[in-house]
Amino acid sequence: MQRRTLLRSAAACAATLSMPSVSRGADKQVIRFVPYVDLSILDPVANTATPTRTHAYLVFDTLYGLADDFSAQPQMLAGHTVDDDHKRWRLTLRDGLRFHDGEPVLARDAVASIRRWGARDSFGQALMAVTDAIDAPDDRTIEFRLRRPFPLLPNALGKVSPNMCPIMPERLARTDSAKPISEMVGSGPFRFVPDERLAGARAVYSRFEGYVPRADGTPSISAGPKIARVNRVEWITMPDAATAANALQQGEVHWLETPNPDLVPLLRRNEQVTVAVIDRTGLTPVLRFNCIQPPFDNPAIRRAVLRAADQKQFMQAYSTDDSMWHVKLGAFCPDTPMATEAGMADLFGPTNVDRAKRELQEAGYKGERVVLMLPADHPISAPIATVADNLFRRIGLNVDTQSMDSGTMFQRRNSREPVEKGGWSCFPSMVSGINILSPAVTDTARGNGLAGWYGWPTSTVLERLHEEWLQTEDLADQKRIAAEIQLQMWQEASFIPAGQIYQPVAYRSNMTGILPGFAKFYNVSIKS
Repeated sequence: MQRRTLLRSAAACAATLSMPSVSRGADKQVIRFVPYVDLSILDPVANTATPTRTHAYLVFDTLYGLADDFSAQPQMLAGHTVDDDHKRWRLTLRDGLRFHDGEPVLARDAVASIRRWGARDSFGQALMAVTDAIDAPDDRTIEFRLRRPFPLLPNALGKVSPNMCPIMPERLARTDSAKPISEMVGSGPFRFVPDERLAGARAVYSRFEGYVPRADGTPSISAGPKIARVNRVEWITMPDAATAANALQQGEVHWLETPNPDLVPLLRRNEQVTVAVIDRTGLTPVLRFNCIQPPFDNPAIRRAVLRAADQKQFMQAYSTDDSMWHVKLGAFCPDTPMATEAGMADLFGPTNVDRAKRELQEAGYKGERVVLMLPADHPISAPIATVADNLFRRIGLNVDTQSMDSGTMFQRRNSREPVEKGGWSCFPSMVSGINILSPAVTDTARGNGLAGWYGWPTSTVLERLHEEWLQTEDLADQKRIAAEIQLQMWQEASFIPAGQIYQPVAYRSNMTGILPGFAKFYNVSIKS
């Protein structure tokens, strides 16, 4: 069981006891969902937290969506044209798009939204780097004029996470990308209900009657028709895993995003509950180093720790059922085109403590304090951080593990200060497999410094390889470059991949329409 506070557990129990059974007819218009941690951050551009991404797909829509084969398909768009030697793209918005405040979605809203997202997201930054201009010549047309061809433009605008490209009103999209927007006004199938939000306990969404789904396509990861079949979605935070599992079995909630692995066998025995893996790309926990502060500003020290890591120990801390995880994970999602074994022969086996201590000394480690953030309420990151704490101590790091809730960690990882001023040295993160499909979407294997993901490593080699990958459309060349990126990644050692988890969800068996991938609430209905 994970660490938790008595007050939070009591609040969760009280919330559960006050909820009616979902078997009642009126509740067939309400989905009650238990996220794995509380929704603490709402803006999907200003922060990359996974709950924020899930929340964002309720509220916002995107110009392109991701199909089950990972191709980008028009979503808010009727289509696009490409001319001028592939250097001019004209995207046309489809009819009937409206924001939650009743205003029509116009091309200038999309342009402002793209610019805000492009200042923050690494894939967006790559697109903006080759963009001479992006304009709205009329209310329905978005025009890109590029310096050179960028064939992955739809993939960039349709990426799922981190930092999906949410289309919002121009007045909000003009907000600095590092600062959260002041309102949740999107054009997605559900509206956020701010008056009913209770931080640490509840978030509520209501069906947006003005949403017009696509008339064509197949519902998939984030593409195709998005039909709100219920009136209301309630997120109910339950830090206590047993309380959440009991609420599901009793019919007080519909859906657990991340059931505790120890409770999965119990849930499987309940005929009214379905336990299934719906995301075939899995979850890939990582340990991210702070590459701009001692001691992990020294790549040799990072390499010594990376070489000491044993993915199997991390995965066994999550679950002793080895059917629920996979080890020997590299830079890219296993069983996808860019996955490679490059450089992995001597990595992630049993820890050689003596070798690690020697390599740390040779690298120049002087006993600097290592602040490891441990999100105690996170069912996956907490055990990963616990194993890291043990590993760091065994190999001789002066580790200071600081326990906190996930929301605090999500905020604190923004800090670039030294540990003496409230900074950090290492934190665990749960990265979806879909976030590491290729060099285009992965942030962990980048070297773009302060413009990059938390940890901010700088590597001219990684950036050159990243640019090479973006410029080739030949699959064999893409695979070759991906292997080179992974080899260089082991040299930079900006993070430790901890393995791949096949995380099941658990939901009431009378629910239908649940789509593959991360939790989505459109197209889901509750049968009588």
